[in-house]
Amino acid sequence: MKLLLLLALAAAWSYGQAEPLLIQNQLSLTRRQSTTARIECTVEGVGFYQYFYIHWYQQLPSKPLKRILSIMSGQISYDDDSLRYKYSSEKQGTSVYVLSVNGVNSNDESTYYCSFW
Repeated sequence: MKLLLLLALAAAWSYGQAEPLLIQNQLSLTRRQSTTARIECTVEGVGFYQYFYIHWYQQLPSKPLKRILSIMSGQISYDDDSLRYKYSSEKQGTSVYVLSVNGVNSNDESTYYCSFW
């Protein structure tokens, strides 16, 4: 009985410790037209066994946030299917997610954010 209680407490403690931290180190990124821009988001504080979505958002100047896509376990879901040729995402290693903006042009001049949920 004591072992069962100890296991339950350990599980509850470890579950409560998973406070994710998202890090985007690239404050600014400049690319030539028609090339690909790659934006990284590092996820810390999440166990490798946990399933979660990473969402990528775009914010144009003076506009609200617009979700571009979400990725979980290598599966990408687009909020608008027409965006699948413009944007892609992948996981690198155990904790880095990359958003690729293909065929960069002046309309892509935005702030891009990643989120976790």
